[in-house]
Order: sequence, then structure tokens, then C-alpha cells
Amino acid sequence: MSIRVGCQTYTWEMLGDCWAGSVDDILDAIAAAGYQGIEISNNVIGDYEDRPGDFAEALNDRGLQLAAFAYARTGFSEPREEQSDRRGAQKAMAFARCFPEPLLALGGPASPNRKNYETDLDCAICFYKWVARQAQEQGLRVVVHPHSHHGSLVESGEEYARLLAATEDAGLQFNPDTGHIARGGQDVFACFQRPRSRIAHVHFKDVDAHGQWAPLGEGQLDFPRLVAFLRETDWEGWIIAEEESAAAWDDPSQAIRHNRDYLASLGL
Repeated sequence: MSIRVGCQTYTWEMLGDCWAGSVDDILDAIAAAGYQGIEISNNVIGDYEDRPGDFAEALNDRGLQLAAFAYARTGFSEPREEQSDRRGAQKAMAFARCFPEPLLALGGPASPNRKNYETDLDCAICFYKWVARQAQEQGLRVVVHPHSHHGSLVESGEEYARLLAATEDAGLQFNPDTGHIARGGQDVFACFQRPRSRIAHVHFKDVDAHGQWAPLGEGQLDFPRLVAFLRETDWEGWIIAEEESAAAWDDPSQAIRHNRDYLASLGL
């Protein structure tokens, strides 16, 4: 398995009611742009979540693979939501198991504020460890994807290191996202270097000097250096392009095509 390139469906998910299309429309756009695979979430999959066989057929018809199934319901930091979060994770694992090389991507820990930071983060860590151990028994890999959206509990380098250290014994792997790392104030290259052995899945997003989302290659991040690092260390897996810039609001299909063309210029 070498490096493969996929597309995340958050480009459409973030549009909310401004997007009136279907999952099949998204698959068509991703395939037409030249991607090899797709990462789709429980918030977008719709009734395909109960029809994994039909979704596998829809992917196959378009020459696509399922790179990962993403699960993000809450910030996983609220004890009152623990059982609901776990039930949702079990359903997500059951879906992912229906595909080759199954990988479940968990959203990052979040809370409305940091008033009860220690308690909230410990709750999330407990959830991640439980899912990772359940997944191992089912032949699944699980990664965590920290973010920089409002309420994130993990943004700094120290916070990333704490989360990864606390979950290492459970087998949880790491899904670094270049844009979120940069927006959290970290050096992106250093963040990739430190936990290299834990990286199982990668997101590429670009940001400008003000921390605003930008199309790949139009912001401040050094993607050629990151790609070279991954190749030099014999990394294998999916690089997932995820577009959240204004370009995606204007024309999501064209925005993801731009990103695919940019990655192709890097030899991907």
C-alpha cells in the first residue's frame, strides 16, 4: 500500500441547508475530480449507513474506495452523553467493518468552554480508549483527529502530546490535520515528526497568514516538505484533502478539483 489520495465530505457538510444535493452527487463530484477514495462521516452518510452493501456498490461504480468512516457526534467530553456516544461509535464500527482496510476516524475532544478542562478531557480520553480497544477486537484501526474549531480541548503541542500519551496503550492512532495544527499555533512539520509512528491517516488543509482557510497551495503551509517527509519515512496510507475555504462555498466541486490538481502537481 502506497500513499493514496482521498477527499473528505465536510466540504458539503459545512454548507448545511445551502446544500440540497445527495450523497450520490458528492460521490460523483469526488470521482470526477480524480480522487481514489472518500472519507465520509456519520453526519453525511444518510440512509446508506444502514445499507453498507449499497454504499460499497456506489463507490465501486465510481472507482472509489472508502478511505475512512468518520464519527463525530459530540465532543466526547460530557459524561451524560457517554452511553449515546458509545452506541454511535458501535454503529460506526459496524459500518466501517463492511469495507476493506477499515478505518474509523474519531472527531477531536471538545467542550463549550474550558471551565472543567481536566474532567472534560479525561472523559474524552476514556471514550477514545474504549473505542480503540473495541475496534482492535473487531479488526479495525481507529484514529483521533484533533481540531481547532470553537471548543476544542486539544490545540497546543503539549495538549496533542498529552492526548496521544494517554491513549497509546489502547492502540489509538493519530490523524494529523495540517490546517488545524497550524491554527492551533503549532509548527506543522514538528507535529508530524514527533508522533510519526502513530500517524495512520492524514488530512491536508491550507491556511493563510491570518489563520483563515485557503485552497491547497494558496496558503502558508509547506506541503511539498510534508509529502517528502512522509515518503522518506516510508509512510503508507491515505492523504485526505479537506476544503473549508470560501471557494468551497462558491463551488464545492470546483474547489475539490483544484485541490486534486494541486496534489497531482506534488506527484500524488
